[in-house]
Amino acid sequence: MPWRERWKEWAGPRWTVCARVLLRGNEWPRWGNLRRTTPFSTQFGFDRGTPVDRYYLEAFLRANRQHITGDVLEIQLASYTERFGTGVRVSHSIDIRPDFTPTYVCDLSACGDAVPSDRYDCFLLPNTVQHLRDVEPALRHALRIVKPGGVILASGAGFIPLIPDGPDYWRITADGWQVLAARVWPGCDIAIESHGNCLSAIAALHGLAAEELTTLELDRNDRRYPVLMTIRCTKPNGRTPS
Repeated sequence: MPWRERWKEWAGPRWTVCARVLLRGNEWPRWGNLRRTTPFSTQFGFDRGTPVDRYYLEAFLRANRQHITGDVLEIQLASYTERFGTGVRVSHSIDIRPDFTPTYVCDLSACGDAVPSDRYDCFLLPNTVQHLRDVEPALRHALRIVKPGGVILASGAGFIPLIPDGPDYWRITADGWQVLAARVWPGCDIAIESHGNCLSAIAALHGLAAEELTTLELDRNDRRYPVLMTIRCTKPNGRTPS
């Protein structure tokens, strides 16, 4: 047995890694209070400040607020319409749960008889896609619902915890979104962005707040560590896709 293999067997995997890090000049981790198996917050950071994923979501909506205008439909509650809308004439909501008192109580994936076609200038789907069991029919209905030239503004979760009180089916990467969007929204103008980096992903998983990081730390983008995907889809002027 070569001496390196004998040394590894004698030292064991932990000390072998320590020796490798030392000999290669790699940086040692300093875990501090990050060395834990439970997060700092089990409420996504809401109890500390702004959740990290909401930092990216709000920046996305702020940058697209010119589209949140006219007749606007939002999933569950019209809270983002109220915060970011400009020149809103009609503000409606849709959700499968009646306790949110939405305008339309129905499943988005089967809402053909409930919500009219070509009705809204903008449809907001913030942090929704991962909770849609029948995601493709739901997204096709979303396109049907907006007017020609209308806009869908959506976001999908990356490295954030699952919700504790409901199903969470999909975590779709930016590349996956490109494939999905091309399939369900053919002929549309689609812009997909990935937001986050290693540090902000760790912060989000630990339930830390965006205010506990700097703007430079939050705005550094690394597609390998997506915290949130944002999607803008503009429906072409013309006939509603079937």
